[in-house]
Amino acid sequence: MTALGAVTWPPAPIKTERLVLRESEARDRAAFIELLASPEVHTYLGGPRPRDELEREMPRVPERWPGSFVVELDGAMIGQILLRRATGHRRPAAAGKADLGYLFLPRAWGFGYAAEACAAALDWFDGVLPGEPVVLTTQTANVGSMRLAAKLGFTEVERFHAWDAEQWLGLRSPVTPPA
Repeated sequence: MTALGAVTWPPAPIKTERLVLRESEARDRAAFIELLASPEVHTYLGGPRPRDELEREMPRVPERWPGSFVVELDGAMIGQILLRRATGHRRPAAAGKADLGYLFLPRAWGFGYAAEACAAALDWFDGVLPGEPVVLTTQTANVGSMRLAAKLGFTEVERFHAWDAEQWLGLRSPVTPPA
C-alpha cells in the first residue's frame, strides 16, 4: 500500500455531527497502542501485535501519513480511517485503486461511529480525487464490516481465500464530479 498521490495533507479537520477526523498527534499514541494490541479489534486481521513491541517501536506521533485519519470523539481518539493506494494488492480488481480501511476501539462499536467517519473520509476523498473508485476488503465472517461496506455503497467484486479465511472485495464506484 502506498500514498494516495497528489493530495494536500493534512487537510483541515473534518467535522461530522459527532466526530472529528484529523491527522494524528502525540496524544494519540496510547490509543494507537491500545487499538493495535487489541485481540477484539484484530479478530479478523491476523491477531494483535504484542503491547511491549508496540511500546518500544511506535513513534511519538504514530501513523502520520497522507490518508491516515484519527477519529476523535469528545477530544479522544476512538479509531482510525485509512485511505491508501492498493498498489501491491493480491487481487487485480483492486490494484492501483484507493483502499479504505478502518479500526475502532471496542468501546466505540455499535454506535454508528464507523459509518459516520468512513462516510466523511469518502466525501473528503471524492473532493480531492474526484472520479476515482475505492475498494474495501474484509473477511466474510466479519458481519459488522460486511454491513458497513454495504451501507457505504460498496458492492461485491469477488470473494477469495487468503489468510486462512474467505475474503470479500467490494468496490465503490467513482463519484462523478459535477459538470
